Amino acid sequence: MKIAPVAFLLALSACKHAPAAAPDRGSIEKSNENAQVLLEVAARFAPEQAARLGVPGLDDRISDFTPGHRQRQRQALREALARLQQKKEEDPMVAEDLEILVAAAKRQIRGSELSEKYEVPYTNLPRLVFGNVRSLLDVQVAPERRPAALERVRKYAGVVALAEDETRAGLAQASLLPPSRLEVEEDLRTAPFLIDGVEKLFKQFEIPGHVEPVAKLKAQLAQYVEFVRAEVLPRARDDFRLPPELYAFRLEQFGVDIPPAELATRAHAAFAQYQSEMNTVAARLGFDDYRKAIRELKKQQIPDGEVLAHYQKRLADIEQIIREHRLVSLPGRAARIRLGTPAENAQQPAPHMVPPRLLGNTGEQGEFVLPLGIPGAAEMKYDDFNYSAASWTLTAHEARPGHELQFDGMVERGVSIARAIFAGNSANTEGWGLYAEAITLPYMPDDGKLISLQLRLQRAARAFVDPELQLGKWTPQDAREFLQREVVLSPAFAKEEVDRFTFRAPGQATSYFYGYTRLLELRAEVEKKLGANFDAQRFHDLILAQGLLPPDLLRRAVLSAL
Repeated sequence: MKIAPVAFLLALSACKHAPAAAPDRGSIEKSNENAQVLLEVAARFAPEQAARLGVPGLDDRISDFTPGHRQRQRQALREALARLQQKKEEDPMVAEDLEILVAAAKRQIRGSELSEKYEVPYTNLPRLVFGNVRSLLDVQVAPERRPAALERVRKYAGVVALAEDETRAGLAQASLLPPSRLEVEEDLRTAPFLIDGVEKLFKQFEIPGHVEPVAKLKAQLAQYVEFVRAEVLPRARDDFRLPPELYAFRLEQFGVDIPPAELATRAHAAFAQYQSEMNTVAARLGFDDYRKAIRELKKQQIPDGEVLAHYQKRLADIEQIIREHRLVSLPGRAARIRLGTPAENAQQPAPHMVPPRLLGNTGEQGEFVLPLGIPGAAEMKYDDFNYSAASWTLTAHEARPGHELQFDGMVERGVSIARAIFAGNSANTEGWGLYAEAITLPYMPDDGKLISLQLRLQRAARAFVDPELQLGKWTPQDAREFLQREVVLSPAFAKEEVDRFTFRAPGQATSYFYGYTRLLELRAEVEKKLGANFDAQRFHDLILAQGLLPPDLLRRAVLSAL
């Protein structure tokens, strides 16, 4: 691979903000030509997602819902795969990126085949529509692009019947698994917030002529919700578990390349270790048990109106730590943090980072979005994020040195499309987020350290509760109670976690712990090879310069440069 060698990075000036060497632009351009083969397929069948990435000319288009769209997409992918497999590249970086693109095409085909083999096709239309309208109606989107959201609305009004017919056809096949009751009930609960959220966006951005088309879409989405209530809910299955073949594939997609049982064993051991570390910190705070300490810290809730300013101040504190201790190179611009709207919290009820436009970026940045509750029920208000001790680790994970630095850095440094998009996997992204917490933790106050360890404990719990739910070792209620008791999550947060494990994204939550442990292993290996010459900032800059390579490719990229 053609990457900046570690020896060269270590020989750079000792300046606190010296970045990793710039990538070879010629190699990136050549690789990006190959990536267009897959981008063309994305533009045809998922234009909203392609537009969000930065592919131009797609703002007024929507996904294909007409009969046979899954088969047509697979055929297009097979043709793209054949084109990619015919290419021969001599440049090592371009050749490896070509391997990434080939693997991505194969995964997309395999995922579509497995879904068609096992699952009734079912779409949460309110969530899909809100998310794709929200991607255009945003303060960071150029004003001239925003009216295209109205064209999308007009076209979405025509897909409701198509989506209903596709689901009905799937329900008629006894061999296919309907969605779980947990999923359908949650979709019905959150639908009103998402549907109302669409209208609020058009009002907020004052898009001319939106009233009638949005009203028509709202009526059709309300009709779709009634279809789900009347025809899907009665057929929903009580067992949320996936067929083992499908769950194993989901883990592979998320970058977890070891068997679920092995992952769970490692995570159980780490969970016990983290509990011991937490009790040590809790003792310094005057408590004989970490659970008591966390509950006491949570009593110091910040009023909702002051939360954002608090997190912005905490970001400044962490940036000072990063500079003083040379953890990673920082850009000169400020990071973005905001609170989630009710519709956004219904769509994504956990703290998260909205990635920037990765292609053709004109200054758009990633945003750390913080929810204060799950809309719809007073008892579903979080107490996990809006107190001082929690702001340390959440800011480190979602903003800096975590995801915001990770994704915005790809835009600013220049990373090939293959590494920024098609290599993307959760073990890399979430592994870095958890690792970012860990390298910041030593410089936090003790209350911040305790909550950082609490969230590390949570990630270890995810790595055994998620697969063990699939094995039938837990019920959702058991899992929620365990997370509230042993990890000290609020009922709202415990619900969000178990929803993630059971239907939002089974397998994804395991990637935090797995990706983090792989980064720790890689760091230990590099430290051993470099000895006294190891420089943490140079190592972290090199990691981020690789884009979103999965663990094995990332290890190969770093070690080949030693």
